[in-house]
Order: sequence, then structure tokens, then C-alpha cells
Amino acid sequence: MKPVIILRPEPGARETAARAMKLGLMPRLCPLFEARPIDWDAPPAERFDALLMTSAQAARLGGPLLSRYRRLPAYAVGHATARAMEEQGFEHVTEGDRDGSAIAARIAADGHAHVLHLGGTTLARIDSGPLTIDRVAVYTIGGRPDAEIDPHLEPGAILLVHSPRAGSRLAELIGPERRGSLHVIAISPAALTACGPGWSSGQAPELPDDERMLALAARLCE
Repeated sequence: MKPVIILRPEPGARETAARAMKLGLMPRLCPLFEARPIDWDAPPAERFDALLMTSAQAARLGGPLLSRYRRLPAYAVGHATARAMEEQGFEHVTEGDRDGSAIAARIAADGHAHVLHLGGTTLARIDSGPLTIDRVAVYTIGGRPDAEIDPHLEPGAILLVHSPRAGSRLAELIGPERRGSLHVIAISPAALTACGPGWSSGQAPELPDDERMLALAARLCE
């Protein structure tokens, strides 16, 4: 059985591991980063007619100020983000299964114009179209100085990469001369590109979510 190396931060890492075990896979946790809340100023909710989150970490780490926006129509990228928002008291969350640009188009189609986007200090580009999107950071992602990837590696290992930043860090840690026996499954084409060339195989699912990444890993383990 090929080990499946999970590089994403907690608590997402353990959630991915639980899903992997249900599929009969052999997960190993090796988070390269950790998410940390930051102090943030909450703009008045009445300035906006919709709320957007593209990461579950925004809901998990946004803190008590999130309650100010519970009456706004809420939108999320991905099932995990939608679920995290619901756990924070957002009752009706519209879930998109692609990316920020796709959900922005949905928000515009629903007739909204001014959107509050709560996320991290580093955010992927969104094609906002006719929308005005105000971005406010509520968390940051920092490297884990004690992260060790070498003890987890063996020929045939499958590395799960959940962001372009994780892909870039992975490329720094594992040089081209060591990649030929390792497989990469990235959450998006951008994350896969960030990993660099030379891997035994590299794939990204059609839609950016954990379940589809693990489905690809299961096929490699057959």
C-alpha cells in the first residue's frame, strides 16, 4: 500500500486523514504550515449585500466578529468551507464546487453587487466581473519550523498538495533528483504547477475538493 502524505494545515489535515482511512488508504500527516487567527477590523455589515468565504479556515478562525454577517446571503467555495460556515451559525450557505471566480459569477447572477470576502492574508486571484469585492484577512498561514517530510517518504508515496503555496514549499524540500519515485496529487492546476517537474506522476482533479483528490489517490493504490 502506497502511503498518502497529507501536507495541509490542521484541522484540515486530520479531516483528510479520516476520509482517506474510510477509503482504505494509509495516510500520514505532515502539515507544512499552520493557520493562525489575526486581529481584524470588521467593516459594517450594512455596506455589503453578500458574504464570501473561499477557505474553511476563515470560518474556523474568524472569531466572534463573524456573527455580524450572519444575516447576509452567504457563499462558499467547496463543501468544507460551507460546512465550516454553517457550524459558525450561517444558516443558508450557497456552495460552489469550483473556484472563487465561479462563485463570484454566481453571486453576480443572484443580483448582488458589493461583496465582503473574508479570507487569509494570501488569497488567490478572483475574476470579480461586475462585483465590488472588499477583501479582509482574518487569518494567516505560517510555516511550521518542525515540519519533517523525509521520514514519511518511500518509493511510491503519494503527496497531497492543497494549495500553490504548499506546492512551492514541497518543491523547495524535495529536489528534482528525488522526485522520480513520488506521486503528486494537487488540488488545482496552479498547485500542481507550483510543485515543479520531475515527479513520477502529477494529477489534479476536475474540481478542487478533498474527496476528488482522494479518489485519485485510491486509483494509484489499486
